[in-house]
Amino acid sequence: MRAAVITFPGINRQDDIARAFTLAGGEAVHAWHADTALPGGTDVVVLPGGFSYGDYLRCGAIAARAPIMDAVRAHAAKGGYVLAVCNGFQIACEAGLLPGVLMRNAGLKFVCRMQHLKVQRGDTDFTRHYQAGQVIEVCIAHGEGNYVTDDETLARLEGEGRVAFRYCDAAGDETKRNPNGSRNAIAGVYSENLRVLGMMPHPENLVESLVGGTDGLGLFQSLVKAA
Repeated sequence: MRAAVITFPGINRQDDIARAFTLAGGEAVHAWHADTALPGGTDVVVLPGGFSYGDYLRCGAIAARAPIMDAVRAHAAKGGYVLAVCNGFQIACEAGLLPGVLMRNAGLKFVCRMQHLKVQRGDTDFTRHYQAGQVIEVCIAHGEGNYVTDDETLARLEGEGRVAFRYCDAAGDETKRNPNGSRNAIAGVYSENLRVLGMMPHPENLVESLVGGTDGLGLFQSLVKAA
């Protein structure tokens, strides 16, 4: 499995997420925002976290219009996998790969802490190393992670099983630990074909016990095996 990790000016999590794929048994290569084609043999495109273009205009809005994104959209249109994390999630929404938009946190403050998530389903190519309803702990670090969409789109996401993760507390209660005000405590969503995943939390932060846990590793293992 070959993951192409896209770097935009201001992105800072490209090496961490590349390492996560390597630990999961995959191969990670890097691509630049000004490239017009993905590296040969790309199975998974990764839009990592950070602050692309300093979050000017709107978070992810400038990066979504970078030359490489035409190739990313073409990859997704053919059924290729895309993993978009934090700023990458914002870019994916701005690029039309996923519905909705990420707004300022409800508390208007940057949040950086450990965070529990509830896995909504364990039968997607991103989550087969988890079980539906399982509570995992990863990290969050964002100022604009408030997932917002209209009522019709929200109903469709819920009805089609396209909510990937929800914020929750350690007991799995989704009403008590929403860090940013996201609708229905949504922390991540899938595309219609379940091949594009966007999520605000950072699973790549928790892939080695040395740094506090390995709950994030299952996502990368699932994707490596599927691809």
